[in-house]
Amino acid sequence: MLATLLPALRFTLPASGKLDPHTLFTPPVDAVALEVGFGAGEHLAQQAIAAPGTGFIGCEVFENGVVKLVAEAKRLRLANLRLFIDDARLLLEALPEASLARAFVLFPDPWPKLRHHKRRFVSTATLDRLAYALGNGAELRLATDDSDYLLWMLERLTAHRAFEWLARRPADWRERPTDWPPTRYEEKAIAAGRTPVFLRFRRRPRAA
Repeated sequence: MLATLLPALRFTLPASGKLDPHTLFTPPVDAVALEVGFGAGEHLAQQAIAAPGTGFIGCEVFENGVVKLVAEAKRLRLANLRLFIDDARLLLEALPEASLARAFVLFPDPWPKLRHHKRRFVSTATLDRLAYALGNGAELRLATDDSDYLLWMLERLTAHRAFEWLARRPADWRERPTDWPPTRYEEKAIAAGRTPVFLRFRRRPRAA
């Protein structure tokens, strides 16, 4: 199954290093969304089901997660799903301005040791690329169960001029929105006594 279906879902970057993500999908899609580090793909598959007119790109480097999502894509006959099996930063560098309608960074590795903080995906440089690729009003969703990484995320996101935090009350980040499917990482965190946090940011309009 993997040998036959994976080539149809997987893509690599063109030699030019630039990619219009809309060209990846047949039939054509109205918008494109990106999930970085999709794990086993539960959230990504449910998003693809809920929005068939949107093309969903999943980035993941771990084979077990890719295999599970490919199996789910076959079972659900998902035509609006594509996979980039490499570092998501490479894809972000290739995307045109305002080419994404939504992006998800859910439960990324917190790299808890101080000497490893430079490996954290959420950084000013990465947020700059996400701000470039996200269209005006597009939503960036993040989740973590690590309190230190939560502070790290909030420090960088609230300081970034391109993003507006949508939380207006504690429940807005303590409770997962109804259109936000759960993941096994969330379930593991709760089972271990950790509290997941759900962050929603909007891409502010570009200056005219």
